[in-house]
Formats: sequence, C-alpha cells, structure tokens
Amino acid sequence: MRYYPLPVSVAIVAGAASAAALVPTAVFATDYMSAPDAQKLMFPEATAFVPQPVVLTPDKMKEIAAHAGGVINSVSWKVFAAMQGETVLGYVVTDAVIGKFQLINYAVAFGTDGAIKDVEILSYREEHGGEVRTKAWRRQFFGKTASAPLRIGNDIDNISGATLSCTHLTDGIRRIASFVQLVLVKH
Repeated sequence: MRYYPLPVSVAIVAGAASAAALVPTAVFATDYMSAPDAQKLMFPEATAFVPQPVVLTPDKMKEIAAHAGGVINSVSWKVFAAMQGETVLGYVVTDAVIGKFQLINYAVAFGTDGAIKDVEILSYREEHGGEVRTKAWRRQFFGKTASAPLRIGNDIDNISGATLSCTHLTDGIRRIASFVQLVLVKH
C-alpha cells in the first residue's frame, strides 16, 4: 500500500476542523437583573414587595386562556404586590417563555388599573434577538391592558432576527395581562 502526503493546505484545514470539533459551543446567556432588582426599578417608591400566591381553579384558567387566546401556565408566574405602607401601588409578575430554543426570563409591572407600567428582561439566553431588551421595543407595551390586542403585527412591532423572541414574549405578556385583569384588578 502506498501513502501519498496531503498538500499542506489540506492538512492545515483538516487539523483546524478537528480542533474546532473539540471546542465547546459558546453560551450566550446573560443575566441582566434579578427579580427583586426589577421590582425596585419598576416601583422605586414601593417600601415592600409582598408575594401573592397564584392559585387558579381550572375554570379560572380556562377563562384566562380564552381571554388571552392561548394556553396558560400559571405554575411559573410569581406575583408580588408593590406596597407603599398599606397601599397597593401595583403588581410585578415574573415569567419565562421560550425564545427560539432557550428561556427568556422577564418581569411585567402593572398599575392597580391593570395597565402595563413596565417590562424588563431579566435573563436572555439566545444567540440572536437580544434586541427585545431595548427600551424602544419594550415601551410598546406601556399603558396597554388586557383589552389591547397585544399581538405582533397588530399593536406590537416585530424585530427582524428576533421574530420568535418577540412573538413569545408578546404572547406571555398578553397572558399575564389577562390574568391581572381577571384576577388582581378590582372591578
């Protein structure tokens, strides 16, 4: 059997490809802030954030899902009342949705009237689409309630290259807005 030497350029490329296969894939996870930090940012005048246990009956879950236009999963919602003394200033709800492949953790602040006061991205793990964290994109939600469409292409703009992150965050915020309107806001 006869062996022929590989040209140097082929040997270098083959060696580089073999070495690249051994390098672990980069992780793009970024934690921007904790939920308590977001609470303080969203309600700086609050003196306390009181946990509000979320226990929904199957009928209430169906009502919220029908109102929001999709399945809800209240298991991951953490709800806090922003308090100033004995006065409720509003609520902060934290949740997580899938972006394209990874979870996006976020928090939404609501006034006592159910209007969205703020949206903060707590953690973003996707390689692309982190533009959902920009104030300009998040500001689209401010002042809206569960009666707004809260849908990409309707009243919320998409970001090119972040379509799934935009869509899934918008869907999550719509579900939470429906929950706040139907459960927390005094009618």
